[in-house]
Amino acid sequence: MTLLTLAAALLPLAAPIDFNRDIRPILSENCFYCHGQDANKRKGDLRLDQRAEAVKSGAIVPGKKDESELTKRIRAHGDKKLMPPAGSNRKLSESQMELLERWIAEGAGYSEHWAFVAPVRPAPPKVRDNAWARNPIDAFVLARLESGGLPPSPEADRPTLIKRLSIDLTGLPPTPDEVRLFVNDRSPDAYAKLVEKLLASPHYGERMALSWLDAARYADSNGFQQDGDTWQWIWRDWVVRAYNQDMPFDQFSTWQLAGDLLPNATNDQKIASGFNRNHMLNGEGGAIAEEQRFVNLFDRMDTTSTNWLALTMACAQCHDHKYDPITSRDYYRLMDAFNRVPERGTPQFFSSRIRVAPPLVELPTEENNKRIGEFESQIKAAEAALKQREDKAFEDWSAKAVADEKKRPELPEAVRKLLAVPEGQRKPADAAKLASELRKHFDAKVRAGFVGKSPEAGKAEELRKQLAAYKADRIPRVMIMSDANPRETKILDRGEYLKGTEKVSFGTPEFLPPLPKDAPASRLGFAQWLFQPGHPLTARVQVNRIWQHFFGQGIVKTAEDFGVQSEYPEHGQLLDWLAVEFRENGWSVKKLQRLIVTSATYRQSAKITAEHRARDPENRLYSRSGRFRMPASVLRDWALAASGLANHAIGGAPVYPYQPDAVWEALAITKERDFTYPASKGDDLYRRSLYTFWRRTVGPANMFDSSNRQTCRVRASATSTPLHALTMLNDPTWLEASRALAQRVMKSSDKPESWLAEAFRRVVCREPSRLEMELLSRSLARQQAVYSADPAAARAFLKAGESPRDESIPAERHAAMAAVCLGILNLDEAMTRE
Repeated sequence: MTLLTLAAALLPLAAPIDFNRDIRPILSENCFYCHGQDANKRKGDLRLDQRAEAVKSGAIVPGKKDESELTKRIRAHGDKKLMPPAGSNRKLSESQMELLERWIAEGAGYSEHWAFVAPVRPAPPKVRDNAWARNPIDAFVLARLESGGLPPSPEADRPTLIKRLSIDLTGLPPTPDEVRLFVNDRSPDAYAKLVEKLLASPHYGERMALSWLDAARYADSNGFQQDGDTWQWIWRDWVVRAYNQDMPFDQFSTWQLAGDLLPNATNDQKIASGFNRNHMLNGEGGAIAEEQRFVNLFDRMDTTSTNWLALTMACAQCHDHKYDPITSRDYYRLMDAFNRVPERGTPQFFSSRIRVAPPLVELPTEENNKRIGEFESQIKAAEAALKQREDKAFEDWSAKAVADEKKRPELPEAVRKLLAVPEGQRKPADAAKLASELRKHFDAKVRAGFVGKSPEAGKAEELRKQLAAYKADRIPRVMIMSDANPRETKILDRGEYLKGTEKVSFGTPEFLPPLPKDAPASRLGFAQWLFQPGHPLTARVQVNRIWQHFFGQGIVKTAEDFGVQSEYPEHGQLLDWLAVEFRENGWSVKKLQRLIVTSATYRQSAKITAEHRARDPENRLYSRSGRFRMPASVLRDWALAASGLANHAIGGAPVYPYQPDAVWEALAITKERDFTYPASKGDDLYRRSLYTFWRRTVGPANMFDSSNRQTCRVRASATSTPLHALTMLNDPTWLEASRALAQRVMKSSDKPESWLAEAFRRVVCREPSRLEMELLSRSLARQQAVYSADPAAARAFLKAGESPRDESIPAERHAAMAAVCLGILNLDEAMTRE
């Protein structure tokens, strides 16, 4: 059931037609492709996206549906008259035709697309059940539910609430003690205290960064054949810090779009601009540098417009947009702000591993400086030894050269003249000049033969090579933006980089508010333009993404597209209220999230009833809380934390946890670099998923459903695939976590019932019921029987992972409990955010 169908089912039959909600989607889907703004594709010189043009042509006669050509055509018989044409793969339903006829009969009123009108804070509506609403969010939600006679759900129980909040705000499970403390805290501010604690957690920024990395197409390598490694994790760490500090979203955005252009830009501001250097880099031999530079430009345009405007501007790269009022001129005028980066389009070779492209910032670490200092000390010592050898060689050679008159013809003329003067008659200046000329000749012509292949010379040269290689491979160089190379920007014919036509200069899309007069004509001006009070998109788009995080989908489901073909927001007034609230509260993400998670809407139970299935199957009216599977990265972190294996260190270089054997082998098609997977050891195996090395060509195999990080993605998708089950039942991380969890609970008690209850609490975050305990006990008994009959299988099962096993626990018993723990980790409730 679509949202429009659902809305129609809940609204009175005589509700007035709303052009944006009822009519525009029909015209956009079926008519605008041939009768929209793109003059190159327009048929019959007819425009239906503008009322004046539609009326002038006679396609629409307001108030007279029988005289309107549109209504005649949609009901025409025969292929030549029928609209949409029979071969267009589009067909109007009877209800859609009736809506169009009713609309024309009522006067065919048009209105501007809702997303292109600046949001104005609406007054929260009156509701009958004032006791339910906790803040204005609830008033909007409850008013809509009451209008359709659908009641909200009761509040979730406390174990569910603490688990839900932990998943959403930190992505880590609460401990059984934390759950117990919250459940037993009867103070009126118990929930508020929990929210504040989680918002203040240093792991909050790690959780929030996950979706931003998808949107920024972040990876730790370039992509393509050589897939060189990068240092963009420095930008990733900046994102985590910014979220933890609750950096206002306008500043967060400005730094990422134009941090390098701020006055006296700091390293942090430059690093932030690495957002637009997270794209792929093609270093293949056949790649044309200028072509790849334009690929990068187009990618920046798509990523930027999707993230901040939720507009499909990439459509205007080749032609005027078919649906939205975006022209190719708009596209290339905006692109001019990004067409100033001093880049070639291909990465530079630093080492067989590192391939990055200037502009960049070098950020040597303390370890780098220490290691470089060690090299320099060794080189200095080697050069001192070499100098000693050279001086001795010079003394020997010069003595012989001066004494042996037969050798003098081989010396420079200046030396011969000085030697022709008897030694006793030479002036001090002549003696000094003689020594200098002899040394000059020795260094230029003789030295190599004496010391060039000496051990001292070889050692110094080898150390210098090692230092150069170390600097190339180990000094972090994060790619950043720069406007150091302005270029001429032209509209490209069909988007072909060699076919420039009209020259353009920087500007923003003309259908949106104009650029402020004092704004610089650059990326910095663009960032300032985004945060004008009258901008219709920026706040709405971000509020929608934040809402999506907590409810599984946005108020506007099409989070990547707020254009004409976007979904009409059933809760449009709530979206506008939140957008204005976000802006007027200083663009604080934490304040907005606090408002959401403390609402009664968020705190509802996620249990679905028969009435929900019939009247609100997708939970678009928020008659209950969202219920959806955790992202794969959070599921992995959850398992590691519950088992006690997790390493909660924050930030730093990426790590290489368990992956299938030879996972990168397909890339090793040349000998130019080694693609052997450099598996981590020790605590690095148990870092959060955020820090797993992300090779762009071969993403982490256990991150099912994740973005491929090759393009921007702002809407997550969860699927139930065999890969999901295979991973969580067989991947070494989950097997080792189940073994460690079993060991953890078995060491805390000698009673199997206690083991089972504690393991369940650590993963599911609540007490198991009596029936669940019975099922778990039977499962444990079955597993004990299996492994008692096959001790070798028990020992094999317990070998998963590198963490040490407590050998004092009998293998058969340990394996049986580990198998039960693996089952607990794979419970639907364990994998689900409820």
